[in-house]
Amino acid sequence: MKIMVSACLLGENCKYNGGNNRNEKVLKFIKGHEVISVCPEVMGGLPTPRVPSEILNGVVTNKEGIVVDKEFRKGAQLAFDIAVKENVDLVILQSRSPSCGSKQIYDGTFSKTLVEGQGIFAEQLLCAGIPMLDKEDL
Repeated sequence: MKIMVSACLLGENCKYNGGNNRNEKVLKFIKGHEVISVCPEVMGGLPTPRVPSEILNGVVTNKEGIVVDKEFRKGAQLAFDIAVKENVDLVILQSRSPSCGSKQIYDGTFSKTLVEGQGIFAEQLLCAGIPMLDKEDL
């Protein structure tokens, strides 16, 4: 099976705060499969570390009020193009991310309030019918 995974889950330090979300359940699940690592935010040109961002009214804005929607959408498109080109069987995503959140995302107020919805990359996968899992579903 060909599995695309949010790079932070594999231990890559690409998270907004410079860290990662290394996940042993994910690492165990993907063992023996072909793995493609992606971080849409870094692929879109955002630095690590970076100011946290959330989606409000469909636009990604960072905590300082700077719109970073273009970078998020560019990275999501690049990651999506790889998923299609490589014909991935499954994508495993980081929870609640404005790129990769597959079930819930933060509401855009930076108050840690969750709402139902997808990040930019996850929404593209959903619309294309590409199977995805939230890391918490493993």
